[in-house]
Amino acid sequence: MKQRNIHIVSLGCPKNLIDSEVMAAILSENNYRIVSQAHDADVILINTCAFILPAKEESIDEILRLAQLKKERAAVKLVVTGCLPQRYGKSLSDALPEVDLFLGTHEVPEITRYVDHLFQREASRNRSVIHKPRFLMDAGHPRLLSTPFYRAYLKIAEGCSNRCAYCVIPDLRGRARSRPVEDILKEAQNLAARGVKELILTAQDTTAYGKTLKGKPTLSVLLKQLVAVDGIEWIRLLYAYPTGLSRELLEIIAGEDKICKYIDIPVQHIDNAILQAMNRRGDSALIRKVMANARAIIPQVALRTSVIVGFPGETPAKSQRLLSFIREARFDHLGAFKYSREEGTAAAGLPRQVSDRVKDARRNAIMEEQAVISWEINRSLLGTDAKVLVEGTSAVAEYPYVGRLARQAPDIDGVTYLKGSNLVPGDFVECRITGCDEYDLYAAIDPAN
Repeated sequence: MKQRNIHIVSLGCPKNLIDSEVMAAILSENNYRIVSQAHDADVILINTCAFILPAKEESIDEILRLAQLKKERAAVKLVVTGCLPQRYGKSLSDALPEVDLFLGTHEVPEITRYVDHLFQREASRNRSVIHKPRFLMDAGHPRLLSTPFYRAYLKIAEGCSNRCAYCVIPDLRGRARSRPVEDILKEAQNLAARGVKELILTAQDTTAYGKTLKGKPTLSVLLKQLVAVDGIEWIRLLYAYPTGLSRELLEIIAGEDKICKYIDIPVQHIDNAILQAMNRRGDSALIRKVMANARAIIPQVALRTSVIVGFPGETPAKSQRLLSFIREARFDHLGAFKYSREEGTAAAGLPRQVSDRVKDARRNAIMEEQAVISWEINRSLLGTDAKVLVEGTSAVAEYPYVGRLARQAPDIDGVTYLKGSNLVPGDFVECRITGCDEYDLYAAIDPAN
């Protein structure tokens, strides 16, 4: 078979990005050449997100945008994979006739077979292949990293069993299932051998890690072994649910130099009635206790969270309670999201839905408050010394380089602009914080200059 060009677009979260990297590697090992421009492709593959309405809209807009290329080159094949097909199944075939093939989240390891079939004479007329979401990657699956060479996401589990009332993830990704410790260590070693220095642990719920495995190894057990991997300098923890942040886990984060003193804790709300309606585990007292423990056990810890505004039944008083909590908690980083009424979820049928206008106002109020908090926290860092991971050049003349502190996760937090010379991406440098704004920091290698 002749070699064909394929262009891959990955939408959504880092977990989806890993699936895209696996598909890219499998395809590149099987007579497909990955190209950066859609105009050069024989196949365009879009790995979609369908978590909430804005994600679905982005996915559909991207599909329609790239489908325009078929008007210029009718032979181009358009493949849509991931969460959108998994959620809506064969109904997409009628809604999006421009697409040649829809594949669900389970079909990742067989991507070459399905794409090959599009070019065969006996190609099936079945444009949708959607199975139950049971795929769980392992270290044997290749990955063509799309992140900078010095950092990579490491998926330690797949799926979720929490069944939050607003969330469709269990339907898109299946029930929670964890990878064995030995398998994760093998992939970490492989990534380190490729030059990766920062591992970002990800899953739908990282603190639920190990519950489906024999012997039930915990995230604490996994971290103790990951820190021994040569070449890895930073290990970052995302999606840590409050109920899973045990004292043992916090002490391990505090005691291991390689583990970033950074925890992403999605709390979603603080009002107990809303938390109960969301079917969230734990109440406001537990959230406050976990945060207090984290700050007591891990000096200088940076805490990130996400909250949902406008959940059904969120009265002005409950909204004010959330805003007051954000003032009290003083998170280093925060994302506020408007509740999205998703069909098939328990929350979609709840009474007292909140209007979009009110959601916008409540989100704006939270983000305005967080901007002040973030600026005050950044200002408190002025004059302190820190280790920065250099990521590249910047457009700021006085600070020609850009990087990140351990307290800054890629893509979701601010960055640190660096004043220095001859800095190399992937290197760690010691610097002093000399300036700040609401979300970003400014630092100098030699503060005297």
